[in-house]
Amino acid sequence: MADKEICKFGIITASDRASSGEYNDLSGPAIEAFLEEALTSNWEVVYRVIPDDQDKIEQSLIELVDSEKCSVIVTTGGTGPSARDVTPEATVSICDRILPGFGEQMRAISMQYVPTAMLSRQTAGTRGSSLIINLPGSPRSIREILDSVFSAVPYCVDLIGGPYITTDPSVVDSFRPPNARHE
Repeated sequence: MADKEICKFGIITASDRASSGEYNDLSGPAIEAFLEEALTSNWEVVYRVIPDDQDKIEQSLIELVDSEKCSVIVTTGGTGPSARDVTPEATVSICDRILPGFGEQMRAISMQYVPTAMLSRQTAGTRGSSLIINLPGSPRSIREILDSVFSAVPYCVDLIGGPYITTDPSVVDSFRPPNARHE
């Protein structure tokens, strides 16, 4: 694929209160700010703020993958243990494959900062040639996690048939094995 190809990133904030206008979403913009800083390849964002409702989350994920053709979707919110936290269930429901290493690493990172990180049910998976990653709702946690796990995202997208993503190594040093494609 040409390195000038645009990679679409979907950002979904799952929050009853943000979707109703009770407060401004800070988490979705935190993800976009990270992408602005980290990415050097061409990209654009498709952004959604929706309630904590499994059907709505599933529909939004499917729309961003199947209709909007997003190569990476990053969700924020809905990863805790409360009854309304259903983002992982929605993600697992629509994915072809689950990538447990992302969830394990995300919790390990957060455990360095807060002992309640073990309550988080962050996960990741693929649907077709799209990678979906569930992050917690805290902007601070989002940055801590993305600083660590995003180094694996470009190669994962390569492996599932998505566009070639490049990053600023001073922000995120993406890892690709020596025999991986280079553009």
